[in-house]
Amino acid sequence: QVQLAESGGGSVQPGGSLRLSCVTSGRASSDYHMGWFRQVPGKERESVAAISWNADRTIYADFVKGRFTISRDNAKNTMYLQMNSLEPEDTAVYYCAADGSFVMMRKGKADYWGQGTQVTVSS
Repeated sequence: QVQLAESGGGSVQPGGSLRLSCVTSGRASSDYHMGWFRQVPGKERESVAAISWNADRTIYADFVKGRFTISRDNAKNTMYLQMNSLEPEDTAVYYCAADGSFVMMRKGKADYWGQGTQVTVSS
């Protein structure tokens, strides 16, 4: 059974930075394409960024381009999301996801999800 566990969320002022981590257990993370999603109460979950199994493809939502960077270290079974220049609009619960299909994962139809980590951006 694959399990994903996010960490690194917290509260930060506008303009600040956070780095989220997602650790895969149960199977090697290199078996999966992975991504970050976020959700605000009352709104649909949205894709933030995605990364292929070997990191040769990365895709970002327009609203995070130039501010967020997705990366992974398969030797550590860990994926990261470096978030810089955070804005209040980035406040959400952030989830990591994994799937064998890059297309399905980007569509939010991944087989595996973490429990989420709260990110709050406020002055």
